[in-house]
Amino acid sequence: MGKWDWQVFLQDTGGGQTYFGWMMSAWGWTLSVAVLGLVIALVVGILVGILRTVPNKTVAWLGEAWTEVFRNIPLIVQLFLWYHVFPRLFSPLAHVPSFILVVFGLGFFTSARIAEQIKAGIQSLPKGQRHAGLAMGLTLPQTYRYVLLPVAFRIVIPPLTSESMNIVKNSSVAFAVSIPELVFFAQQASEETSRTLEFYFAVTVLYFISAFAINRVAAFLEHRARVPGMVWSGK
Repeated sequence: MGKWDWQVFLQDTGGGQTYFGWMMSAWGWTLSVAVLGLVIALVVGILVGILRTVPNKTVAWLGEAWTEVFRNIPLIVQLFLWYHVFPRLFSPLAHVPSFILVVFGLGFFTSARIAEQIKAGIQSLPKGQRHAGLAMGLTLPQTYRYVLLPVAFRIVIPPLTSESMNIVKNSSVAFAVSIPELVFFAQQASEETSRTLEFYFAVTVLYFISAFAINRVAAFLEHRARVPGMVWSGK
């Protein structure tokens, strides 16, 4: 155990593949959970974030309720609810693959955080912009679409980058329900071979690569979305 033994990745797992092949498959599961969860989080989070800023107390309250519920319950607890509790309460969920349940659990959890960012981005805009849009004859949805959201999205790209990176790291909780992602792989492989250092180090590197790639893509999008010559003060 005192020396690194990278040859362990070339050993056969007994299932017709090497530990390296198993790790690449686990990386694919991790990215699948993270990407699909992010898609759900963005769609739901943007919608909820917008609803929290509309001038309708009932609709805004529903958005606030969604955000507070999913933001204040730990992710691992929500995951267990989706996996163990909801299928018993709603029988159709009993036939849904655990992978899908994890994706929705991670997506809804992250949607609450994204909703908070979207709300903050919209509220940072001068109130006169909404009034100007309505005064020009635009409907409220049109005002959001053409006036508020284009600028708000530019403001919230940096915090959305952080949330995108977090969802990759948070996908590691999927091992708790036996999704064969990176943490599950590292745990199982280290138990089979007693080579903890190599497997956990490799998994750490893959998490870093995944998060760093998202960071670079988001930085590119932020650069492309920036309005030339515009310095935004948020006032």
